[in-house]
Amino acid sequence: MIISPSLYSMHFDHFAEEIKALNETVEWIHFDVMDGNFVPNLTFGPGILQTVRRNSELFLDVHLMVNDPDYYSEVFAKAGADSIIFHYEVYEDIDKCIRLIDKIHSMYLKAGISIKPGTSVEAIKPLLDKVDIFLLMSVEPGFGGQSFQETALDRLKEVSDYRSEHDLKFLIEVDGGVSDKNAHELLARGADSLVAGSFVFNGDIRENVAKLRKCE
Repeated sequence: MIISPSLYSMHFDHFAEEIKALNETVEWIHFDVMDGNFVPNLTFGPGILQTVRRNSELFLDVHLMVNDPDYYSEVFAKAGADSIIFHYEVYEDIDKCIRLIDKIHSMYLKAGISIKPGTSVEAIKPLLDKVDIFLLMSVEPGFGGQSFQETALDRLKEVSDYRSEHDLKFLIEVDGGVSDKNAHELLARGADSLVAGSFVFNGDIRENVAKLRKCE
């Protein structure tokens, strides 16, 4: 299991302390980029990612919730990203998605595709042999602290079954409402990486990560 805490929930007045705790306990850091247009919220720019990069050797997993992922993929690649994940809903066009996936790979980064809860898994199946990461949103993107949507479990199994049936190698990541209450079920249904924001950062980071580890 890969644990990928979302910096959206970090307490930035304790940045050094919390980055140190992450460096000692997890594999990835999830970096939510919101532009106030694709989703109704604003978050981090590349300068914040550069600061994290200077203070961590962890895999930096950048999730673009923006209307222009083509442009921002370059911006965050230069800032130190290890992966770029963008939303299918921006284009709703397989060929355009493939072009961006190819561009991300040309920058020597992992490429990922994500869908909102209301988007059919069927829509992105033609892309799953081309990506390194599939990010399943189990809440509506844009705000932290939302409750997990149980419908994500069936969607997760559908993607996992498709991966097995076609002998594909992409990682499945789940984002939204992840906690020690549902982590075991998510892993059992095929998740490889769990994005946990509020659960990890609300309280002692090391203790909360340890609770997730017990779900393996």
